[in-house]
Amino acid sequence: MKWLYGAVAALLMIAPAAAQSYPTRTVKLVVGFPAGSGPDLIARLIGQDLAQALGQGFVVDNKSGALGTIAAGEVARAAPDGYTLLMTTNTTGAAAPALVKNLTYDPGKDFTPIMRLVTSPMILLVKPDFPANTVKDFLVYARESGTLTAGYGTAGGQVSLAKLKSMGKFPVIEVPYKGIPPAVNDTISGQVSLTFADFAVSLPQIRGGKLKGLGITAQQRSPLAPDLPPNHRHASPGLREIHGKARDP
Repeated sequence: MKWLYGAVAALLMIAPAAAQSYPTRTVKLVVGFPAGSGPDLIARLIGQDLAQALGQGFVVDNKSGALGTIAAGEVARAAPDGYTLLMTTNTTGAAAPALVKNLTYDPGKDFTPIMRLVTSPMILLVKPDFPANTVKDFLVYARESGTLTAGYGTAGGQVSLAKLKSMGKFPVIEVPYKGIPPAVNDTISGQVSLTFADFAVSLPQIRGGKLKGLGITAQQRSPLAPDLPPNHRHASPGLREIHGKARDP
C-alpha cells in the first residue's frame, strides 16, 4: 500500500518540529464511520504512527451514522486547539450539504484541512454466485430480473449506485446503512443484491471468496486489483482526509 504509507510518511515529516509544543495530551481522532471501514482502518494506522512519533496517544473515536455528519458536527463544535481531529471523506466534506437537511456544520468554514491521505475508487460487489461477471452482463441481468436491492454506507456508494442506475435504467430498492461494513455483510448474507465498497473493505472479501467484484469506479485499472476493469463513465473516487477544527479568527 505505497499510496497509504507515502501519505503517512509525509505527515510524519512535520513531527520533529511539532513535537516541541504539541501535543501535550491525548489527541482524539474522530471517524464518522464504523469500525472496520476504510476511514477507520486508515485512522488507526495513522494514529499509531503519530503516537510513536509525537509521544502522545492518538485515540480513534467512531461516531457512525447520518453519512458521517454526526462525527463532523461534533468536531465542528469542539475547541479549536488541535486535540480533536476529523477523518473526513468526500461524504462529509462535499456530498453532505446536498444530501442532508439541517446540516450542523459548514465544511468550508468550520474545519482547517491538514492533508489528503488516500484516494480510493469503489468496487461493485455481488455474491460469488450472482449470474454476471462483468458490469455489462450485470446491467443486462438487472433489466431482466426485476427489482434488485442495493446497500450503501457512504455518499460515494450512494452516488456510484445512482450512476449505475442511470447507465442501466433498471429498478432497485436502495437500503442505507451506517457504514460500508454492514452493507458488505448483508451482501454476503444475501440480504441485499449488491453494494459498493472501497478497496480496504472489498479486497479481503473478494480474496476470501465471499464476494465477487465486477468493476471499479476509476478511469484505469488499479495495481491493487488488476483483474477488475475500470469504467470510464462511472469514475467516482472517494477521498480520505484529516481535518482539524478551524481556528478562531
